[in-house]
Amino acid sequence: MLLAALAGLAAGASAQQPAGTATSLPALFEAAWARQPEAQALPLRRDAAQAQRRAADAWTPEPPALEASLKTDRLQRDEGAREMELGIAVPLWLPGERGSAAALAQAEASALESRAQAARLRLAATVREAWWQWQRAGLELEVARGQLDSAQGIARDVARRAQAGELARADQHQADGAVAAAEAAVAQAEAGTTVALQQLKSLAGGTWAPMATASAVAEPEPPAAAEPPQHPALAELRDRATVAERAAALASTQSRANPELTLATTRDRGASGERYGQTVTLAVRIPFGAGPRHDARVASARADAAEAQAQLALDRARLQSERESAVARVQAARSQLAAAERRATLARETRGFFEKSFRLGETDLPTRLRIDAEATEAERQAARSRIELAAAISAWRQALGLLPQ
Repeated sequence: MLLAALAGLAAGASAQQPAGTATSLPALFEAAWARQPEAQALPLRRDAAQAQRRAADAWTPEPPALEASLKTDRLQRDEGAREMELGIAVPLWLPGERGSAAALAQAEASALESRAQAARLRLAATVREAWWQWQRAGLELEVARGQLDSAQGIARDVARRAQAGELARADQHQADGAVAAAEAAVAQAEAGTTVALQQLKSLAGGTWAPMATASAVAEPEPPAAAEPPQHPALAELRDRATVAERAAALASTQSRANPELTLATTRDRGASGERYGQTVTLAVRIPFGAGPRHDARVASARADAAEAQAQLALDRARLQSERESAVARVQAARSQLAAAERRATLARETRGFFEKSFRLGETDLPTRLRIDAEATEAERQAARSRIELAAAISAWRQALGLLPQ
């Protein structure tokens, strides 16, 4: 019967178990994340962030440069004049530039992690939607198959009684028509399940094999009174604003190109036969101010910071509204589930009454088919309500910024 077919699904969808028990939603999410470009590039981006922090901690903003030159009159007078110079040029930090660069490197490293967490959460929303859509499609298939079994059982009973002369051929045709309608419903439900399953495989890869629908486990419900954790989307915007502010601070210190300190030694002679003389040169190169280009960099960085702060305020209000809506959705799903279970209980009892009276010849076939269809719909609604409650809990966790568990 349909009730037995849906029993496992109902129990699994309504259970509240910790991660790692029977649910495959976290496994689906991790498989989908491993295929994302952000996940594959993340280790390299972390290496780049580490290199940037090491560069900010270095003694010089750029590596030193080796300078070498040779002067001779061989191509002109060829009197043996020679001059050889060898030196090293060392770039120097501007006042406050090194500390600002280190602060920016640290902020960008933190922003990299928050960006990754925000990307994971955005993917979680897609995975959760596809997962519960597959659960709904699987439920519809279970319902259709249960309805087909019930219709076939009625058709066999009608055929037996029609051969005994207790029912007319019209009743046989009506029962066979119900079986044909149930077979069409099964075919449609199988197509819907295939579409939903292919969507899951497109997220996790074609080799991913999901568990049976009846083994679905709802995510654990977050404590209503607990303080919500920091939302990854807000953390991403906050870190982005910090990066922009520190970039503006660094740009403010970089009002000119880096000065250079040069230490060189020169060895020369005026003509052949003269002794070589040697001198040492210590020089400092100080560029002029950058002017409008510097102002443009500072203004652009400050604009990025202001934009991120404004977006942070908007997203904070939006996420608060989403959390409240998610809580209301969970409460409504609970009320709907309670009503659907009461209706399913009454419908099962009513079907039992009419099934017995039909066997005794006290109820006609149209009434028997109508009662059976009503009981099937009631059981489908009860099982669907359990899935909707589990999906509402997932949406609640998504609004709180929690990953699949």
